[in-house]
Amino acid sequence: MSTTDDTTVLPAVPAGPPETPAPLGQAAPGAPLAPLAELQAREITAWFGERKVLDRVSLTMPAGGITALIGPSGCGKSTFLRILNRMHELVPSARLAGEVLLDGQDVYDPDRRLIDARRAIGMVFQKPNPFPAMSIRENVLAGLRLTGTRASRATKEELVESCLTKAGLWTEVRDRLDAPGGGLSGGQQQRLCIARSLAVKPRVLLMDEPCSALDPTSTRVIEETMLELAREVTIVIVTHNMQQAARVSTQCAFFLASHGTPGVIVEHGDTGAMFSAPRDQRTSDYVNGRFG
Repeated sequence: MSTTDDTTVLPAVPAGPPETPAPLGQAAPGAPLAPLAELQAREITAWFGERKVLDRVSLTMPAGGITALIGPSGCGKSTFLRILNRMHELVPSARLAGEVLLDGQDVYDPDRRLIDARRAIGMVFQKPNPFPAMSIRENVLAGLRLTGTRASRATKEELVESCLTKAGLWTEVRDRLDAPGGGLSGGQQQRLCIARSLAVKPRVLLMDEPCSALDPTSTRVIEETMLELAREVTIVIVTHNMQQAARVSTQCAFFLASHGTPGVIVEHGDTGAMFSAPRDQRTSDYVNGRFG
């Protein structure tokens, strides 16, 4: 599935009071973070047209943990990830059944605005996609404009520093916040995208192979950033790197699809147990590099 973030056009900031309260329990800019959130998928089945790509997938992603989705290419990991914040419905032929619950509330509830779901459950893509013509500062604050959230100048400046610090980028860019975001290195651009996601204070952060295009040094920095962020936000990451899954995640879910069948979860649980004593032979074969 292609990402549409690269072509997002920012709307004008709507008129309104200096501070607009955040909906559905979201923390406003500058406010303390909301309590850590549990994300739960129940019986998720997904189609593209007539092709079923996931079959009755259920998974609980615990609050404050890092859940790694692992498995061969084409087994539905990225589709599942996009379902978690309603990106699946961007594809005209896409359909799904089941529920995605954020602290017990269905993100697909017809009474819940799409923008609120996306704000609560942020996304970082495989390819870094800062807005190239915007400055570093403007990139961090872009989410506020997209969600129609207004904040004072002082709050915005505090937010820029806070988010860039959490993304591990502040010390590298604090003296050039007005420089174009597109002028940063690949690893820095990815951390800028993480900072942009954090600016709207999501409860959950989804990461779709965030290090696959980065060098080992940048990968290490991103992994350290994830471990720090897990204290404040629930993280779900798709990765093909088994060493990365072992290093950063608290639990893993192994997806598999074979012979034209839709993707399912073969096994999930504590990362240490999944790698040292998996219950299913297929899991053992995959994490030990014997297929996939």
